Amino acid sequence: MMPEAARLQKRQNRDTLRRFAWIKPSTMINQTLLRSGPVTVVDYRCNTGPEETPYTEIHGGHSVSYVRKGSFGYQYRGQTFDMVAGSVLIGHPGDEFMCTHDHHVCGDECLAFHLAPDFVELIGGSTALWRTGALAPLPELMVLGELAQATAEGKTNASVDEIGMLLAARFVEVASGVKPKTLPVRARDRRRAVEAALWLDAHSHQPIDLADAAARADLSAFHFLRLFSKVLGVTPHQYLVRSRLRHAARLLTDPDRLITDIALDVGFSDLSNFVRTFRRAAGLSPGSFRQAARENRKIFQDRLATLFHDEALINSSTRTSSCTTTSASG
Repeated sequence: MMPEAARLQKRQNRDTLRRFAWIKPSTMINQTLLRSGPVTVVDYRCNTGPEETPYTEIHGGHSVSYVRKGSFGYQYRGQTFDMVAGSVLIGHPGDEFMCTHDHHVCGDECLAFHLAPDFVELIGGSTALWRTGALAPLPELMVLGELAQATAEGKTNASVDEIGMLLAARFVEVASGVKPKTLPVRARDRRRAVEAALWLDAHSHQPIDLADAAARADLSAFHFLRLFSKVLGVTPHQYLVRSRLRHAARLLTDPDRLITDIALDVGFSDLSNFVRTFRRAAGLSPGSFRQAARENRKIFQDRLATLFHDEALINSSTRTSSCTTTSASG
């Protein structure tokens, strides 16, 4: 028999998992990617097989979960959904459900966005809408789901909570068939966005999340995200990352500064993240950028030569004149 202490620990672990909604006994939470403001992002990976007996569970809150791999059955309010890669599972607080694995092949993996009540109230949607249960793979949601996954893996300069909020709002739009109202931008709103950008740039070396920046602007996180993006053309997180890169580029011209120190000083959490992000932006590693800036201008010259010898630029049918010459009669 299982010792009482081990049984108690197992029960406590399961209770912890249940707080995040649709959890199965053999599910392993690989990583809680973010727990801040209106969104908690969790990566779920399940190894439950068809031989295990399913049981009833309860959603702990509103959630939108993107299935990125594998398959499982989802029984909810008298309906059965077959979840496959690209499907989206919708959770409503207090509702019972059951996950089955009759067609289990190699497990299933999902990226789940657990939503705060005030955020759900902001993006709208009726109770019936949030009790949709699940949606088949839809391009409008799949592209955001894959973007969220790539962001979670560090392959973009976006923020996973920003993408999660957009995914949830897009679900409401697609499922209801009602497009969101156009966001009016007043002079006061533009000032808020600009002031927020100035604050982000001045404090970009510090740990800052969307909720922090939104609170300073006295806006909800989602409203702030929409307003900032509309006014400045980039999301708050994208602007924050680009500010860090801008400061790093300047510091890299100082030969006495270690690249690792620069990465940490401008606000990156680790060197590998900095190198990956800088290379994606500049086309060069931080070390090569430093070398090119101080010692070897040939690196930049070669890149310019490649640019100006590109077929699209030298082909007369596609090239346009960069200036217009006018002659005056004397």
